[in-house]
Amino acid sequence: MDTFCEDNGVAFEICGKVIVACEDSERPRLVGLAERARENGVRALFVGPEQLRELEPHASGIAALHVPEAGIVDFPAVCRALADLVERAGVEIRMSCEVKELVGTPSAVVAESTRGPIEARVVVNCAGLQSDRLMTRPRRRGQGVMIVPFRGEYYELAGKPDLVRNLIYPLPDQRMPFLGVHLTRSIDGSVLAGPNAVLALAREGYAWSDVDPRELWELVAFPHFRRLAARHWQTGLHEVVRSLSKRAFLGSVQRLVPEVHGSDLVRAHSGVRAQAVRADGTLVDDFVIAMTGRNVTVLSAPSPAATASLVIGEQIASRATALL
Repeated sequence: MDTFCEDNGVAFEICGKVIVACEDSERPRLVGLAERARENGVRALFVGPEQLRELEPHASGIAALHVPEAGIVDFPAVCRALADLVERAGVEIRMSCEVKELVGTPSAVVAESTRGPIEARVVVNCAGLQSDRLMTRPRRRGQGVMIVPFRGEYYELAGKPDLVRNLIYPLPDQRMPFLGVHLTRSIDGSVLAGPNAVLALAREGYAWSDVDPRELWELVAFPHFRRLAARHWQTGLHEVVRSLSKRAFLGSVQRLVPEVHGSDLVRAHSGVRAQAVRADGTLVDDFVIAMTGRNVTVLSAPSPAATASLVIGEQIASRATALL
């Protein structure tokens, strides 16, 4: 990704990040994370409180992992650069062209869209929140996987952005595929705090007011979700409180940087994560690329999907070309 950015004039910075243990009870998890990093060839340096203060003077913690090769990028600019490259290669990008259904035949796939049918030898489905629905007919719904929407809400650290030099992360909860509320400096110098992970009330539920009764009923009626709710209802309730209460959200931020006050946080944007859930109610925390007929479907692309997008693209392309 950094080579792509250099070649295409996209702003990025390898600034490093720290993953912080705030209590002694978290130290074993930090050690375990360091071991996983070593096994995967990721440079992660174990640092004590003094070194942590040198890296992030306002961060609070008893120990941390320093990942010096972590970075930040203007990802909308990455998408614009990719669009420019494919258009120059003769590819047509159709915006405002909703695909209603993919219908498979022995020799092709027909995408029924709001701008008429589109026939292709192979279709790659990267529809995110709609990916399990948009599988070729006849289909097995997500091959046993259902997409559950989780909204992630952000605040901007508008009052004191200088409290964060680069990236400050908490230790992740290994039971969940979410990274927890963290502090991230953007390429423009602003600092974001978030996201939380609250169940959205619609697949495109970017706010509490976005409610789709049909989708909500479908979600509640599906066994995948009911098993998920039974397994993680306490965590879900905590996330709802953190969504509705700025004070609760602030508490998560202050655990990392105690000097942040409520007046420093200004509500910013939100995103919706397409979280894949297995039939037994467990959350998928790895990449899932399914093959159904002449359809290649990305059913799960968790963090760091944006950073790894070019390599993921190679994996998808190899599967698609094998079907030609």
